[in-house]
Amino acid sequence: MNPQRHVLLINPTITKRRSARFPLAVLNLSASLDDKYTSSIIDGNVDRDFVSTTLRTLKTGRVDAVGISVMGGPQLRTAISVSRAIRDGFPATPIIWGGHFPTICAEPSLNSPYVDYAIRGQGEETLGELLDALFSGGADRLGAIAGLSWRTGGQIVHNRNRGFSTASFARVLPYERLGNPKHYIARTYLGRRTTGYQAALGCRFRCTFCGVAAMFKGKTALPAPERLERDLRFLITQFGVDSIQFFDHNFFDREADTAPLLEVLAKFQLPWWCFARSDALLNLSARSWALVRKSRLRMAYIGAESPSDWLLQDVRKGTSTDQTLEAVELCRSHGVTPELSFMLAPPQDPEGETERTFEFIRHIKRIHPKTEIMLYVYAPLPPAPGSKNLPVERAVGNLRDSNGGALVFPTTADEWAEKEWLAYWCHTDAPWLTSRLRNRIRDFTTVLGCRFPTVTDIRSPSWGKAALRTLAAWRYRLRRYEQPWELDFSKKFIHLWDPRVSGL
Repeated sequence: MNPQRHVLLINPTITKRRSARFPLAVLNLSASLDDKYTSSIIDGNVDRDFVSTTLRTLKTGRVDAVGISVMGGPQLRTAISVSRAIRDGFPATPIIWGGHFPTICAEPSLNSPYVDYAIRGQGEETLGELLDALFSGGADRLGAIAGLSWRTGGQIVHNRNRGFSTASFARVLPYERLGNPKHYIARTYLGRRTTGYQAALGCRFRCTFCGVAAMFKGKTALPAPERLERDLRFLITQFGVDSIQFFDHNFFDREADTAPLLEVLAKFQLPWWCFARSDALLNLSARSWALVRKSRLRMAYIGAESPSDWLLQDVRKGTSTDQTLEAVELCRSHGVTPELSFMLAPPQDPEGETERTFEFIRHIKRIHPKTEIMLYVYAPLPPAPGSKNLPVERAVGNLRDSNGGALVFPTTADEWAEKEWLAYWCHTDAPWLTSRLRNRIRDFTTVLGCRFPTVTDIRSPSWGKAALRTLAAWRYRLRRYEQPWELDFSKKFIHLWDPRVSGL
């Protein structure tokens, strides 16, 4: 194997520079290649002209393949831009897509002339085996690489799925390949030097609307506490980090596995934010809750999804409305702000379920006004290649377009990058919504956000948030959400932070 083969890994732009966090996906990929290949990283969240940087790097003649991490939504457009530029300028360079988008949409990815290979699911082992085949002239071995989708004879082939791996737990991330780490450390409501980190992998649940289920297929693993302690100590001593945003898909799993991690966090006492499930929080013992408090958990993002238990059962959420309310109370009593996400406008009864959700949110705000609320439109994605998840297939099969016909998903990456499908992927719109319901959702979201500005907003002036709270109070109290013109006008001058778009 030629040790000089070099792979360029790209994280296309997905957020504003001030919201950039360590690009953990490409860092993990880079670390996984170290035994056989050299690699470098370009991060479009920091380098705002990353396409030009990519072309300059390729002109050196020292890049043998390009791997691009691709999420659906806004990152898809920037991934397409850099891929087109590479294909036009360096047509012989292999372009490999991996990440959330090609996992679910491998076929649309490969229906695009600027993608040669699509990696589904966890990509580290698949990428290594693909590079071995490409660099050794072993194209005949492509069919044996688990997790790979590729073309042969004008046809797209989806190889078998790759099994769940915890190999990344043993790796140390090469942060030095990102240049100045200050770009990934920011002042947030958690602290003056907040960064992102991932401890656990996957989620054991298979919610029909969730992309994590497509990536990990019901598998999850938590790291050894020694690994968490090692990494946190490194982030503190090397980068001066004083707070952590955990990107674990489900930090709180079984208590026996979570409790040792809580002990580590209680030792460091860094303010932190994470994802959680209401049932997992309810199953924690008093001792574990004491560790949660000592560790200074500030906020837990909980997928409440719906006030209707029948819908929670239909989407295989595995929790109930009562558990949501109990979790809110538990969080309140232990100094943790619950951040609840809800899915609006499911196709079974879009208007009725939306109104019930609005009333449920009002009920929660009466119980615990500091509860954060995140609103999204129900928008399940198509099944991933090789998926045998019948509930997902049923849920998607029942979707309808604006004319009442069966919903047909895009067949290319370019189509997925069109405005209406970007909105669908980002859960901000769906074809079955009427204009009236779209406006209703927008107006309620505006009134709610002005009446209860997010605690994570440390950028807007206090006087501005107080003014918006006052302006929105009568509308919220009387349920007069329609056409909040005075709030729309005021928000032109008082820019509120939206964590759905910009994170913490």
